[in-house]
Amino acid sequence: MNTLTSLSYTSGPSEKPLLGQTIGQNLALTVQRFPDNDALVCVQQNYRATYKEFYHQTNIVAKALLTKGLQKGDRVGIWSPNRAEWVLLQYATARIGVILVNINPAYRSSELEFVLNQSGISLLVSALTFKTSDYAKMVDEVKANCPELKETIFLDRDWDAFLTQTGGITDEDLQAIEASVQFDEPVNIQYTSGTTGFPKGVTLTHHNLLNNGYFIGVRLKYTSADRVCIPVPFYHCFGMVIGNLCCTSHGAAMVIPSESFDPTLTLQAVEKERCTSLYGVPTMFIAELALQDFDSYNLTSLRTGVMAGSPCPVEVMKQVQSKMYMKEVSICYGMTETSPVSTQTVIGAPLEKQVGTVGTVQDHLEIKIIDPKTGDIVPRNTPGELCTRGYSVMLKYWNNPQATAVVIDGARWMHSGDLAVMDDEGYINIAGRIKDVIIRGGENISPREIEEFLYSHPEIEDVQVIGVPDEKFGEVIMAWVKPRPNHALTEDSLRAYCKDRIAHYKVPRYWKFTDSFPITITGKVRKVEMREISIQELGLEKLLEIKTS
Repeated sequence: MNTLTSLSYTSGPSEKPLLGQTIGQNLALTVQRFPDNDALVCVQQNYRATYKEFYHQTNIVAKALLTKGLQKGDRVGIWSPNRAEWVLLQYATARIGVILVNINPAYRSSELEFVLNQSGISLLVSALTFKTSDYAKMVDEVKANCPELKETIFLDRDWDAFLTQTGGITDEDLQAIEASVQFDEPVNIQYTSGTTGFPKGVTLTHHNLLNNGYFIGVRLKYTSADRVCIPVPFYHCFGMVIGNLCCTSHGAAMVIPSESFDPTLTLQAVEKERCTSLYGVPTMFIAELALQDFDSYNLTSLRTGVMAGSPCPVEVMKQVQSKMYMKEVSICYGMTETSPVSTQTVIGAPLEKQVGTVGTVQDHLEIKIIDPKTGDIVPRNTPGELCTRGYSVMLKYWNNPQATAVVIDGARWMHSGDLAVMDDEGYINIAGRIKDVIIRGGENISPREIEEFLYSHPEIEDVQVIGVPDEKFGEVIMAWVKPRPNHALTEDSLRAYCKDRIAHYKVPRYWKFTDSFPITITGKVRKVEMREISIQELGLEKLLEIKTS
């Protein structure tokens, strides 16, 4: 191997050029090609629209927004679970150059106030309620502190009336406004759920989002015959890019099973709508496979899908491929700041690559893995920080140049904060977050390695590994274990299972048996919160004070 290919750098060749279009232009082309195909199906709302009908409805929403006085570059917030209106607003705002700001449905009033002010939202479209959240009450609490917020449209109360207010705006007016929109202009702001400090507004362009959605679909071999079940939230890139934009750029159908993830409703939607593709984070697939009546669902229409958001246990992947007929399931890896996908497994890759890596660099992108201390590119098969460069890298953090400069360097590389390894063939394996690494007595330990081992225990349904403070070693390992139904695991039995199978220093010191993990609304496990709970339950607060002082 020569010196160049021995370094952890790779770029994504492609037979297909980047799309030099806005999201609106691309949608119009899809409508021309497949006017009578299903565009959007929302099972829970009993909503169904062909591409021709969907486009007509985005016309109405766009005109209603223009009637409100909105102009290119203005910000409109969307605070809602997955509904048809969310998707209509996504495409209508894009068509007229208005920036859609995604607001996490789990936010409370202080977080809502921050996002409204930080992004300068002038119009908010919101659900009235969702689960235990009274959105209308929270909006009422904060609106006096949000001087730029002029109006709130509540979906179940005001939406129909909003659609009738299209003023005198003609189709020609709308076309002229659309023609002024450029693909390098911002179209979307998404707030990152960082573990410290205030959320940062990831600012993404048409070019970022449309191309990422399109090239994900290329790898999934999507055609206009595909029907994609999307139970992941729209407010996140997984829903609105890997889901919606991936579909509309290929003429496939978006199938929305429910407002928020429910394993039963998801499998019902796959069966009823004959979906060919299913999305989810690993915890979603684990929940679906664990359903008591799982075998009663006809999932034979499935062929592919996407797992992303967190590392996928090998055993779970094997069950998804065999029991859910998703032989062509793909792993995607990325971050909101890269629109989101940087790497993806290719259909037809060897099984060990399909289940054991996050694939290879996406088309038209570059990846390098560096020593986080020196910034130098490390040799292949050496862990380091993964960096991405190319069309997918965000424009900036909204109104936050200091934070932008921390993650995007002078050569426009986006620094992920993720530990990764690139093998000799260019496949990437994610070892975890740099800050997730457990350092026990000088030994660097990857939580994922221990999780993968414990997943092989036949009585464990799910497991998450964290580090907690220790007086002697600095940190020791703790495992939260979710047993399979009707199994009574014990600490002693698990320690015996680990003995002589993994190094002694990798065997968890502490064990916690649980039926759930603290998770974000996107299904990602909140290890920061797990650590806080564990430190309190184990009485280790004093050690934490010593460690951080």
